[in-house]
Amino acid sequence: MDAERLREFLLKLPHVEETMQWGETLVFWAGDKAIGGKMFAVVSLDSRSKGVLSFHAGADRYNELLENEGVIPAPYMARIYWVCLEHWDALPPRELEALLTRAYEQVFAKLPKRTKDVLAMPSAQRRKLIADRKKLLASKKKQK
Repeated sequence: MDAERLREFLLKLPHVEETMQWGETLVFWAGDKAIGGKMFAVVSLDSRSKGVLSFHAGADRYNELLENEGVIPAPYMARIYWVCLEHWDALPPRELEALLTRAYEQVFAKLPKRTKDVLAMPSAQRRKLIADRKKLLASKKKQK
C-alpha cells in the first residue's frame, strides 16, 4: 500500500472528500467538511512525519491494533481511538482496506442528521448547496 493506492481506494467510498491541510497532509472526510462532514483518515506526505497514515480505529479495535509492530497511538488523536501506521507495510493491504472501510462507516454513522440529509440529495442539488456553503465560509474567513 502507498499514499496513491490508498487515495484511490478511499475516494471510491460513497461521499468521501479529501482536503490538503496542515502542510503536506491529506485528510479524508465522510461527507464534505463544509456541511459538517467528519474526518476518518489522515495521510502524511511529509517524509519527516512520525507516521504515514492515521485513522479512526474505534474503542473496540484500538488496543488490538496497537499490538501490531509499526502501529502506534495517533499523535493528538489517540484519546478518540485513532491509530497511526509508522510505515505502509505495518498492516496487510486487505486488512488495512477493511479497517479503513470500517472507520469510514463508523464516522459516517455519527454524522448529524442535517449532514446526512444533504448527502441524500440528488447529486446536482448537493453539489450546488456545498459550493454555496464553501463560498459563504470563504467570505466569512476574508472578513476576519
